[in-house]
Amino acid sequence: MPKKNARNTKGRIISAAWKLFYEQGYENTTIEDIVFESETSKGSFYHYFDGKDALLGTLSNVFDEKYEELTGTMDPTLDACEKLVYLNHELFAMIDSSVSLDLLARLLSTQLLARGEKHLLDRNRTYFKLLRQIIAEGQRAGQLRGDATVNEIVKAYALWERALMYDWCLCGGEYSLVAYTDKMTPVFLESYRVQE
Repeated sequence: MPKKNARNTKGRIISAAWKLFYEQGYENTTIEDIVFESETSKGSFYHYFDGKDALLGTLSNVFDEKYEELTGTMDPTLDACEKLVYLNHELFAMIDSSVSLDLLARLLSTQLLARGEKHLLDRNRTYFKLLRQIIAEGQRAGQLRGDATVNEIVKAYALWERALMYDWCLCGGEYSLVAYTDKMTPVFLESYRVQE
């Protein structure tokens, strides 16, 4: 039971921080604000994080929470490509509505500069587990090509999504991330679909 409470405390801190980062901006959010919003203590905060910068790497946790939520709402009759398009659309809609361009750019830059753990590439994330499951099911059902391994397709798809986010940040958010991904992701996935 203590582990679950610890996870809830850490999760509350992460959720509160990203809510405040979006509403107030990263620079204007203090550790005190995060502690107050999460209804935790400074001791709890410093138990999990060295400081505010350490929270930048936790956006992958926020993404994974969204994927867990989407798993329960996804139509099971969709084929593999349709499931991937659905997940992509929903995540990028969440980014559009609750993660500022500045925060996303900060996350990507921290991952580029990280010497140790690169949270976005952690193969144990819910994201990668879900991708492997959808792609393996798609191959077994004859929907996705079998001449590439599950891991090769997962890697290409994850690279595609990171590229979309990175380009959007580079372009200063001058176009709609959701509209662009809704148009281009199905085109990307067609290369892995079994042609009839």
